[in-house]
Amino acid sequence: MAGNNSPVRIGVLAFQGDVREHLAVLDSLGVDGVKVRRPDELASIDGLIIPGGESSVMDKLTRLFGMAQPLKAVISNGLPVFGTCAGLIMLSNTVLDAMDDQQSLGGLDVVVRRNAFGTQIDSFEVDLAMPVVSSSPIPATFIRAPVVESTGEGVTVLARVPDGRIVAVQQGNVLGISFHPEVNGDSRIHAYFVDLVRQHRLSKKDKI
Repeated sequence: MAGNNSPVRIGVLAFQGDVREHLAVLDSLGVDGVKVRRPDELASIDGLIIPGGESSVMDKLTRLFGMAQPLKAVISNGLPVFGTCAGLIMLSNTVLDAMDDQQSLGGLDVVVRRNAFGTQIDSFEVDLAMPVVSSSPIPATFIRAPVVESTGEGVTVLARVPDGRIVAVQQGNVLGISFHPEVNGDSRIHAYFVDLVRQHRLSKKDKI
């Protein structure tokens, strides 16, 4: 990982999806954001964002370029990881309505359903209560979004849409949300993740 005295360095998995948008948010927070495409690049980051996009394509590309197993390894070893929309699907242990042969990386003991809110034309925005992140509502943009159908032990529900369906969860250092915080100019969820990354780095320093 990056040295303890160096700036926080967060990678964005850069095979497909909203890579540029996430990097822009990280830059606005004063964080060193970098694209990640190769296994050796995982050793130089303190945290990782898996962006929104198309989960089945992302799955195929991570396997094609030899990243699936290294990603599973760093997740299981405690690297803080933040998945948005397709990233949530990638981090879920069980995926409903998956494409044939679609696989996930795991890390979140949840069952997630792809495209739970409908197609592209069913996209919508709503203000969400997310007390662990902010005392005021957070604008959330849903685009062909998944939903968490159920959670296992150790998973904390962070937010629900008004009808009660779960759209944000956390399990240890793994954070997953159904929506796209990188597209609406609100950086509070990213800032929450950056704090999680900083705390993890400090905890590793304390163990040395």
